Amino acid sequence: MSTVEVRDLHKYFDAGRVRAIDGVDVTTGDGEYLVLLGPSGCGKTTLLRTIAGLEAPSSGDVLIDGQVVTGLPPRARRIAMVFQSYALYPHKSVLANIVFPLRAAGVPHGEREERARRAAEMLGITHLLDRKPRQLSGGERQRVALSRALVRDPSVFLLDEPLSNLDAKLRTSARDELKRFQQDIGATTIYVTHDQSEAMGLGDRIAVMSEGRVRQIGAPNEVYDHPADTFVATFIGSPPMNLVPCGDVLVGVRPEHLLPVENVNGERVTMTLEVRRMEYLSGDRHVYGIGDLGAEPTRVIARLPATDDTPITVGERYDFAVPQRRLRFFDQDSGLRTEPVRIGA
Repeated sequence: MSTVEVRDLHKYFDAGRVRAIDGVDVTTGDGEYLVLLGPSGCGKTTLLRTIAGLEAPSSGDVLIDGQVVTGLPPRARRIAMVFQSYALYPHKSVLANIVFPLRAAGVPHGEREERARRAAEMLGITHLLDRKPRQLSGGERQRVALSRALVRDPSVFLLDEPLSNLDAKLRTSARDELKRFQQDIGATTIYVTHDQSEAMGLGDRIAVMSEGRVRQIGAPNEVYDHPADTFVATFIGSPPMNLVPCGDVLVGVRPEHLLPVENVNGERVTMTLEVRRMEYLSGDRHVYGIGDLGAEPTRVIARLPATDDTPITVGERYDFAVPQRRLRFFDQDSGLRTEPVRIGA
């Protein structure tokens, strides 16, 4: 197993006018599953490619196992990368695709086929070795790409949105396979995605990126429950966190914590909600309305679980509440998290 570290990494394009990576510092643990999460264009894939050696940084360093590898070619870094497209050779069989990197490295014929079959067995695709990629499903192609990466015995796996081409049902099962695969081999893994469900389900830690910077890095529950700023607060969560103006701060309320007042006990903050519309999703009710905490009215969303049968009619006003301990506070100007403010009882 290995560790990966990037130190004050910058990557500029277009003669410095585009900052794809803007001073990133990240260190993985040994055998950790780290997810780089962010919207399109935030720099996460550029960061991954720079770690792989496919992009040269404008400044800063990449270290693997404490050794600076900046400037070394990808083959000298003992990494394996799985691309979004899987990059399989369409004219080669599955076995030939898996064997290819070993043949390119000059591994003897007998050894490379043995290693390829062992990798295929680990991922349950030995029955597919004679087929061509066009004869495979999306999930099977993904496992071939993983086998081809695994056969190199890398110290680090880099995965660039490998599930984005799969349908929703297959993505769920493939996500479970990816997690079990990483746990079985124990290799340090860095995974890029824009999908928060993938990030929350896969990562030991999540690095949330925006505009080339890491806005927050932490365990999934930490990033979700204690967002560092308003970007993280609203990017993670479905529906996203409500941000309600109150004096000099923005008050953050997760939709699942905003419930009809009779369902919230203990120390709480109340809000009158004028209901504009409702949606039924996976048994939950998403209640969209206008509410306030003593300032200007703001659009908010409440997510009521299927077990909550409180009668609610569109167009009516209802009292909702959130436990005081569930409130999060952010500076109006900077968007950064601030100390709690007492706003009511």
